[in-house]
Amino acid sequence: MLKTQDNHTEGTETVSEVITSNRSSRKPVKHTRLDGLMRYAELLGYGDVHIKVDKQTGLKAFIAVNNLKRGPAIGGCRLATYASANKAMEDALRLGYMMSYKAAINNLPHGGAKAVIIKPDVIEDREAFFEKFGDFVNELGGRYITAVDSGTSALEMDIIARRTPYVTCTSQSGAEGDPSPLTALGVRRAIEAAVKFQLGRDSLEGIHVAIQGAGHVGHALAQELHALGAKITVSDINLKSIQRCVDEFGANVCAPEEIHSLDVDVFAPCALGSVLNLKTINQLKAKIVAGSANNQLSHSHYGTYMHERGILYAPDFLINAGGLIHVAVLYDHGDMQKSLEQINNIYHTVTDIYQRSKYENIPTNIIAEQIARDRLK
Repeated sequence: MLKTQDNHTEGTETVSEVITSNRSSRKPVKHTRLDGLMRYAELLGYGDVHIKVDKQTGLKAFIAVNNLKRGPAIGGCRLATYASANKAMEDALRLGYMMSYKAAINNLPHGGAKAVIIKPDVIEDREAFFEKFGDFVNELGGRYITAVDSGTSALEMDIIARRTPYVTCTSQSGAEGDPSPLTALGVRRAIEAAVKFQLGRDSLEGIHVAIQGAGHVGHALAQELHALGAKITVSDINLKSIQRCVDEFGANVCAPEEIHSLDVDVFAPCALGSVLNLKTINQLKAKIVAGSANNQLSHSHYGTYMHERGILYAPDFLINAGGLIHVAVLYDHGDMQKSLEQINNIYHTVTDIYQRSKYENIPTNIIAEQIARDRLK
């Protein structure tokens, strides 16, 4: 149990506070940042949020369990630097919520969750640090299954596995490799489905795809598309990533601020989120948007705007779930063949959504979100 002490003096508050009036007492009520996070958790349908602070190892971690209706929650363990504990908790809440949607829309027998560890300046004993996190996971009794995410690898999962069975992506699981090719496979299948539905083409031969972001997934997607005869243009702030795509795939290069406005068949956001807004959508010439980036819509109503403009949008949380599908299948005693079957099924799932969107005149993101919500009830 966490205990807090109110030691601040007037005029020296270190948290953002908003003063409102309590109608019954007429006395001012202070709302802290924590109140805002609690409201955010409620808005996202949580669930429970667990906090672990271990002075001896320096571990400070959150596990946000969003939903358990479909089974034990699964989600990666992120080790990252944060400006504050509030930011770390907010990240865990946001990511855990999206994991629920990814699992549900892809019909996995799991709920969604996320673990976030605040990276200290120095981890003096890495094994003790992650063993303590393993204890934290084990205390939840199987409600949460942890996996690799940004800042962690199979090495850390092996350490965690000493203290809990509720872990995947270990060196013994078969899921320890880079998940980027599997994520890219799901995106490629969604692009194939969109090209057939929107353009009436059975092949990607000659289809021009603008890839925003040439990192792990962007590069893997370029490789998939190039192998099928697509024409590729890439942008990235990392010149080495760009040159790699030029050397390996003969890709064209575009300035990052112009990539979304090219006259291409497909725009594939594979970098930062919130890239689809009023300005960028108005500049789109592509008739299809399908990429691996999370939270591509800066607001859900921009999905409606694209729908009204005749742009086919592949819901990001559906098509970028290849890595999650893979680790979930292997945790549930499947194999690579089963994993690939489920990732390839993204083609059929997204095609059904494209068709419903057309016949019901409802944006694809709205349909996908409703399917996921219905499965989470």
